[in-house]
Amino acid sequence: MKRLYDRTVLFGYAIAGDSRAVTAIEYSLIAALIALVIIAGVTSVGTSVSSKFIAIGTAI
Repeated sequence: MKRLYDRTVLFGYAIAGDSRAVTAIEYSLIAALIALVIIAGVTSVGTSVSSKFIAIGTAI
């Protein structure tokens, strides 16, 4: 278990020292946040549009 911990810590130090890896992680986090916002927006709009179509269908 200690060996796994040591490897994980060394890997973390290696990533922290490489600016390209840090930049890639930052871009990944930004992309994930944007994806969450898009999913939340589409879900909200989809529910609204669905209720409008149901109202129109009922009126017809």
